[in-house]
Amino acid sequence: MTIAPDLPMPPSDQAAAPSAFSEGERLDRLRLARSTNVGPRTFAQLLRRFGSAAAALEALPTMAGRGGKGNYEACGKAEANAELTDGARSGARLVLQGEADYPHLLAQIETPPPALWVKGTGLATAGRPGVAIVGARNASALGQRAARNLARDLGQLGYVIVSGLARGIDAASHEASLESGTIAVMAGGVDHIYPPENRRLAERILETGNLISECPPGTEPTSRHFPRRNRLISGLSLGVVLIEAAARSGSLITARYALEQGREAMACPGAPEDPRAGGCNQLIRDGAALIRRAEDVVEALAGPRTLGLAEPGRGFSYSDDDLDDPADSFDFGALDDFDGAHRSDGELIDQVLQLLGPTPVEIDEIARQCGATTADLSLVLLELDLAGQIEIHPGGRISSAALPD
Repeated sequence: MTIAPDLPMPPSDQAAAPSAFSEGERLDRLRLARSTNVGPRTFAQLLRRFGSAAAALEALPTMAGRGGKGNYEACGKAEANAELTDGARSGARLVLQGEADYPHLLAQIETPPPALWVKGTGLATAGRPGVAIVGARNASALGQRAARNLARDLGQLGYVIVSGLARGIDAASHEASLESGTIAVMAGGVDHIYPPENRRLAERILETGNLISECPPGTEPTSRHFPRRNRLISGLSLGVVLIEAAARSGSLITARYALEQGREAMACPGAPEDPRAGGCNQLIRDGAALIRRAEDVVEALAGPRTLGLAEPGRGFSYSDDDLDDPADSFDFGALDDFDGAHRSDGELIDQVLQLLGPTPVEIDEIARQCGATTADLSLVLLELDLAGQIEIHPGGRISSAALPD
């Protein structure tokens, strides 16, 4: 059996293509990506505004200074070069957004990570579509068997299996797709295997697949890294299949990302009395494709999406704070029209800060009360964000930054 012919397929020659950037530009892009308070969306907007990473790096201290952080320093060349050295030492390679071997599906999401560290054979960019399988760490024997069967059969159909190298469903999915190829997305650096007992599995993955992370090599995984990892799992995939996901779980965050990225969210049903199946059953009730076998996945991916963006949050109990880097939730598109004639001033900055508190409020409301133009407010918010004075939340809301402990 072959893959459905109408599935979107990335170019098959990406892995062999040379970099589109000079070594100097690659270093500058890495520096910009690693600079304080610069997330994927801010990175893209700064490049769009200034035209090059070097120009954006030069502007950062002035912009952050206008936002109230007078001692802002962008990531230095020594720090970026040290990361490159660490990556080479670990056997990984840096892939930048905009380069030909950057994963095609990931490049299509709204906020793709500017820099990836990739370790392994290059399968992630070899032109094959991915399907993610995620679920409970404390998975039952039945759930793990379902994950193995689904991963094996999808691999035989030509799909790359994407997961997060966690215990339970993730590990079972990786193990069953070793022969056909699998991608493990890491919460920390590609040289930090978590959990430790999956170290041997990670070594086997490298023989036919990849370890991928947006974190610098040497980064130890912490709780804040996992939601961002989940965004990459869904971004590398045409769709996400949940197996034994509880009503409040990281797997549901991955499903939410899939929907926001225009990907399919699917689930295997479970017994109503099993709490590990609560999230899966909820997702199916809300309209997700019910998955029993690999053919169900192929059918779901070939058809129209079955679940609307607003529906998952109706029954799920996770917080928006669990989802993404809050600095990347506001569109600074108005900066494209900023021609230098406008300048944010202390009066507008003070006015915005006075209107903000710890409870998020809609950005449109701040603009209305300030009487500010879109261009001026957009620039002020970017400057305050770079200065670490505000937090920008999903849904176009903004609050003052949390005070340090």
